[in-house]
Amino acid sequence: MALTKERKEKMIAQYAQWLERSEAVVFTEYTGLSMPALDKLRDAVRTAGGEFHIIKNTLAKHAFAKAGMDTPDSLFNGSSAIGIAFSDPPGVAKAILDAGKDNELIKIKGGFLNGQLLTAADMKALAELPPLPVVRSQLLAVINTPATQLARLLKEPGRQVAQVLKAYADKGGAAAAA
Repeated sequence: MALTKERKEKMIAQYAQWLERSEAVVFTEYTGLSMPALDKLRDAVRTAGGEFHIIKNTLAKHAFAKAGMDTPDSLFNGSSAIGIAFSDPPGVAKAILDAGKDNELIKIKGGFLNGQLLTAADMKALAELPPLPVVRSQLLAVINTPATQLARLLKEPGRQVAQVLKAYADKGGAAAAA
């Protein structure tokens, strides 16, 4: 069934809205993927803070051009779908990459990170970054380490004085008992 011009314009507007809100876009090929596998992939991407949508290549080209993203034609070859990261680009890319490990029909073609074009290899490297909660905990540990060391350093002289007093009291108590 052919799409009407009005329906096509709505789809382009929807694509443009996704691009405007996204931090990253991961282009994938999914030829031959079953619906249950596609639903599983969508759930994984949703859990990572994004969305996964099958797109019409010609309409998506218009939307990307409208958004000012120069997109090579190779990203629109064959069946195309996009993973859209709204909050955690590495998490979304990792969800798609992991799904591709489980099912060889899913292939990453490339993508965008904050408007910057990335190759398939770049997207795989992005997927290997730790997810946002892990990065936050690592950053917190780095920030917290100097404070912890300072607290230990300030506490150490008092601890040493207390040990000397305790040893002296133990020695005095032992001498009094003798």
